[in-house]
Amino acid sequence: MQLNARQQNIIDMVKRQGFVSIEPLAHVFDVTPQTVRRDINFLCDNELLQRYHGGAGLPTSTENVDYSTRQNLLHEEKQGIAASVAAQIPDNASLFINIGTTNEEVARALLGHSGLRIITNNLNVAHTLSARGDFEVIVAGGVVRSRDRGIVGEATMDFIGQFKVDFGIIGISGIDLDGTLLDFDYREVRVAQTIIKHSRRVYLVTDHSKFGRNAMVRLGDISEISAIFTDQQPPPEFTEVADAAGTAIHIAQGN
Repeated sequence: MQLNARQQNIIDMVKRQGFVSIEPLAHVFDVTPQTVRRDINFLCDNELLQRYHGGAGLPTSTENVDYSTRQNLLHEEKQGIAASVAAQIPDNASLFINIGTTNEEVARALLGHSGLRIITNNLNVAHTLSARGDFEVIVAGGVVRSRDRGIVGEATMDFIGQFKVDFGIIGISGIDLDGTLLDFDYREVRVAQTIIKHSRRVYLVTDHSKFGRNAMVRLGDISEISAIFTDQQPPPEFTEVADAAGTAIHIAQGN
C-alpha cells in the first residue's frame, strides 16, 4: 500500500489538529468532497485514521494497526531504512533485533553480511536470518503472539538480560515531538527497554508516519538512542530535541 501526496497530507493535518472535516479538506486540496471522502475511507479502512461524523481523527492510542496492514504500509520506505541501518553494522557484530515490520526488513538487508550473532524475540527475523549458515541466531524464550510472531514476557526479558551486544535495533509505534518514545503493548515495551539497557549502541528504525503518532505506553526517551534511521526529515521540533540529546539522524537514500 502506497499513499498519494494528498492522503499523506491528510494524515499530517490530523496529527497537527487532532481532527479534520471533509468540506474544509475539499477546499484546501481543491477537490470534491467525494474525493476527500474516498481518501478518508481508504485511510480509515487501513486503520491509519479513525472515522467520525463529518471527518476523521487520530486512531486510538490503545491499539496498534493490524500487523498485515503494517507489513504493506510504506514498504519501499522501510526497505530504504533497512538498507541504511544495515550499512552501519559491520561483519562479525553481535546484535539484538526486536519486534516490528521495519525490523523484519532490516533482517533481510543483513543477509549480505557475514559472521553475525543475532539475539531476537521476533520469529520472523529468526526465520529470515537462519538462512545464513555462518550466522548464529538465538531466539529468546517467552510468550509467542500469534498476530506477529513476536515473543514477549518476563522470560524474554530475563533471557535478553544475560547478554551485552554491540548493537540493539528496535522499532517503535509512535514518537512524540518532545522525544518520548511510545508503544502500545507494555510487555513489548519492557523487552525493548531491556534491549536498550544491554546494547552498546541503540539504533531506532522508523518511518516518518510515526512522528507525532500517539500510543499509550512510554518506552523511553530519544536521549537513550544512539541514532535514528528514517525515510524523511523529522519535524523541526523533534530534530532540535534529537540534536540536544546527541542522537544522530540518518535519512535513507532516495528520500
